[in-house]
Amino acid sequence: MTRTLAALAADLAAGRATARGLVEEALAAVANPAGEGARAFISVAADRARLEADAMDAARKAGKAPSALAGIPFGVKDLFDVAGEVTAAGSALLKSAAPATQDSDAVARLRDKGLIPLGRTNMTEFAYSGVGLNPHYGTPLSVYGRTEKRIPGGSSSGTAVAIAEGMVPFGLGTDTGGSCRIPAAFNAITGFKPTASRVSRRGVYPLSGAFDSVGPLGQSVACCAAIDAILADAPPPAFQPRPVSAARIAVLSTYVLDGLDGAVSGDFERALSSLAAKGARLEHIAFPALANMPAYLKNGGIVAAEAWAHHAPIIARHEAEYDPRVVSRIRFGAQVTAEELASLTAARAGLVADFGKWAEGFDAVLCPAVPMIPPRLAELAEEGDYRRLNGMALRNTYVFNFLDACAISLPMSRPGSAPTGLMLALPGGRDTNLLALAAGVESALQG
Repeated sequence: MTRTLAALAADLAAGRATARGLVEEALAAVANPAGEGARAFISVAADRARLEADAMDAARKAGKAPSALAGIPFGVKDLFDVAGEVTAAGSALLKSAAPATQDSDAVARLRDKGLIPLGRTNMTEFAYSGVGLNPHYGTPLSVYGRTEKRIPGGSSSGTAVAIAEGMVPFGLGTDTGGSCRIPAAFNAITGFKPTASRVSRRGVYPLSGAFDSVGPLGQSVACCAAIDAILADAPPPAFQPRPVSAARIAVLSTYVLDGLDGAVSGDFERALSSLAAKGARLEHIAFPALANMPAYLKNGGIVAAEAWAHHAPIIARHEAEYDPRVVSRIRFGAQVTAEELASLTAARAGLVADFGKWAEGFDAVLCPAVPMIPPRLAELAEEGDYRRLNGMALRNTYVFNFLDACAISLPMSRPGSAPTGLMLALPGGRDTNLLALAAGVESALQG
């Protein structure tokens, strides 16, 4: 199911497709033994999805479909509450927890529009990694280089792989340091991180209250924009891609261009050339304050401190049930003192304000989403390599979480080549502006 939401909605409206047919197509794709469905999904609610699909078909036949998207199935990252289901957050520890009594706000808003949750998608345990490994449920492989067994990116690993393989046309993700954008880049799809305050996080298992964002992953920018509007409880967007001609774009040069691998560097230069040829005004510009990012990440910074505050009492009783690599990283947060946390919080507030001024007058800020292509699983076998590659995966995306920005990753690689992502960002609150220009950039890169 690699059609866009607009194409699926048109098929439903014209009677060329039914909700039940789309659900059966999705279930068959998940069950396909040649694919990654067994690892992309932790669980599938097949019977419930069929019942909801039949109800949407009946509603559409009666002229009462709740939206043009009614009947389209989607994946739900295992952080989101769905009534009657256990929210395990990718862990073994919470598998036997009590089922949720009500939907998270994100799931509820999608269901109100008639969209159908197909099942719970795999993820890094407790959303605390950018590479996407999960020892409890298996690690779904990137859509690229299957025989080489490459990582999917995290933490929204299952959601990204399910979309890339055509199991579902979109899915729910969260993004604390890059968890929508990294797996999107590693699987040649689109992932959007909204301004953190834009979408309700009620009913979403927390990692960091200061950084957590709820966003969609999908086949296109327009798909992400349509779902973002529902999640934000905003009117449906009268979505018009903004042409890149006459757009003023800042190509960020500080920190985020260091150490790019050859595939990323080549795709990025080709993307810049394509945008310039379409009339975009590109300005390579430094933001010197970003040179301090490594200091802000000492011992995991704010995210680790907040993760430790949540998990410390649980770790005291159940440490053996955690993924050792996740719990070891959470433990770094214990080393962040109250004074350091206050200093980091103040530094972040200052940097957010500075970024707003620095980006004023630009229609987007541009850089690669991830500095590398997806590494092979074998490359992460040693602990030192795991930490190095995890840090590299998160490096560029985390910048814009720290800046409380909105950001999106869209494919910039050629079909069949190693997947790479182009990231566009703007200061927080400018989400709709960013999505409109991202759609124009997407068109320019495909043209």
